[in-house]
Amino acid sequence: MNLNDTPSDDSPTVARLNLSARIVVYLFGALGIALCLNQNMSLGLLGVILVDNTYIYLELALFLSIVFLIYKGHEKSRTVSWWDWLLFAACVVVCAFLSWHGADISDFGWTLQGPPSATLASTVLCLLALEAIRRVGGTALFIVCLVFAIFPVFAHRMPGFLWSNEMSLAMLLREHALGSESILGQPIRVITEVLMGFLIFGSALVVTGGGRFFMELAMALLGRTRGGTAKVCILSSALFGSLSGSVLSNIVTTGRLTIPAMKRAGYSPTYAAAVESCASTGGIMMPPVMGAVAFIMADFLRIPYVDVAIAAVMPSVLFFLALLIQVDLHARKKGLSGRSQDEIPSLWRVLVSGWHHLGGLALLTYLLVWMRDETYSPYYAAAFVVLVSIVRGQTRLSGLFSLLRESTLTIVNIFGILAAIGMIIGSLTFTGVGAGFASELLRFSNGNVYVILILGALTSFVLGIGLTVTACYLLLAMVLPPPLIQLGLDPVAVHMFILYWGVLSFITPPVAAGSMAAAGIAGAKPLAVDLTSMRIGLILFIMPFMFALDPALILKGSPDAVAWAVTTALLSVIMLCFGLEGWFYGIGKGGFVPRAVAILAGIVLMLPAERVASFNPQLVGIAISAVLLAAMWFQRKAVQPAAQAASSQVSGAVVADGLKSGE
Repeated sequence: MNLNDTPSDDSPTVARLNLSARIVVYLFGALGIALCLNQNMSLGLLGVILVDNTYIYLELALFLSIVFLIYKGHEKSRTVSWWDWLLFAACVVVCAFLSWHGADISDFGWTLQGPPSATLASTVLCLLALEAIRRVGGTALFIVCLVFAIFPVFAHRMPGFLWSNEMSLAMLLREHALGSESILGQPIRVITEVLMGFLIFGSALVVTGGGRFFMELAMALLGRTRGGTAKVCILSSALFGSLSGSVLSNIVTTGRLTIPAMKRAGYSPTYAAAVESCASTGGIMMPPVMGAVAFIMADFLRIPYVDVAIAAVMPSVLFFLALLIQVDLHARKKGLSGRSQDEIPSLWRVLVSGWHHLGGLALLTYLLVWMRDETYSPYYAAAFVVLVSIVRGQTRLSGLFSLLRESTLTIVNIFGILAAIGMIIGSLTFTGVGAGFASELLRFSNGNVYVILILGALTSFVLGIGLTVTACYLLLAMVLPPPLIQLGLDPVAVHMFILYWGVLSFITPPVAAGSMAAAGIAGAKPLAVDLTSMRIGLILFIMPFMFALDPALILKGSPDAVAWAVTTALLSVIMLCFGLEGWFYGIGKGGFVPRAVAILAGIVLMLPAERVASFNPQLVGIAISAVLLAAMWFQRKAVQPAAQAASSQVSGAVVADGLKSGE
């Protein structure tokens, strides 16, 4: 997204922002960020520290309002229309009015019995939130939010666990707009209290050239290796995806460089697009930053964000290891080499030119892990990166406007989605349907944890088709974790299970938005890319079940348990890669039966011992793997002498024929 005058015709942003619109966007973005800094860092500028709802309403006035200037009201719109300006003004006026009466809303219980002006303002804010999500998230997400938002009005007519006490429309609107469980609920509070700083840090890295630096760093480290271009794609997408938090943004940014490079190196367009889509999908689950959903997850679980990031480390490592092994095996099978020496940048030169980007990440990690500082750490890290970049002459002071632009656009996008998503959470809370659904799911599954996990995976996947990752997670986080936690699963593992399965829709038909985007860049057939992405990313389908059933994989448990779980998971990943690519290290090509046995061994290795009472499946998996690899190795050794003898006989015959011809 850009604030210039010539974005592409299919851009979700307004086609042209005139000077007045751009000035308003920059001004409101700067004020919103300054207000966030003042509130969260207790700066006391102008002697003001605001109460919570007053502060949030002001941020809505500054960020939600400019959704109507940046995003098109209709796909054929070309400029900011008078209607967009009217919605912008309405949002500013309504949110400013509610902010002014923030104390009255809390002290006098306006949610239950407010003045007519409060009901009118609530109605307008709810409608604006729904229109914002229609523009930012699309029609499907708008319909889902609308249905859930008005559901409490009809809940008293619903059967079974869907039933709830009757609620009037006026009371519902006030609850949505004035209460602390809906628009002003958990999602928006996470943005205004924690997430905004991390979004600014990610923008700071991008604006100062962090994306280019990580690409060059990956090239310097892995470019020379076998199939190096694909490995560069994986590493750079992992680093950039962690910062951007967006699958499609990752593909568009890194894919335009990595996909053509992979094609030149000998990878087919289909395989190159599939590698990029899988790597970009996994990137948003890569610590230290991850996406917005990780911060919301931490708030749901009432734990520090760093605990979520630590839990995500090993699943991310295993997934990207699986990708690296597969592209290495594929390169070995196809006889592909790495990049030539003159195409590889010097590692020392890359580090010297961009050490401050790594320094910013290191500073952020230090403050998060050792200082346990979630509020200040992203601002300190962003300031470090920007200031060092300016001092070194790599970024001019005018680059601060680019930082303001990128940060504002990212924050506005999040506000545009989560204001209406909060209404879903509010409706489930008002009616108690969330708790009722959890009880119903527990009864239906008869307490079988595998049944609930499979149902949860299918539900997460289906919702992920039409919703954003954050929206899908928020919807399911209200209903799915309670029965699974009640059955003894780890809360963090359960919430990560939902996140992983919600992300899978990016590489899985029928939508597969990530694969589609990569296919467009590669010039490949979308369906072929979808299917290849599913094969390459198979570990993403299995990984959630692994850590849901065995929390040692998210580093929960004794050191011995964690070490055993990680070791067996690594072996599982290796065997799955052997089976999926049909090539075995030290052995060579494998036929259908060895590939099937390798995949079977990989799956058996994933089953935690405590979930199977009669035997230890991981030991069985190790035994199957050992027998398979030993049998293939001895078979290869037995075949080699015969092949060499046959080759010698052929050579001898050729020589004899040559001598005879000479005579």
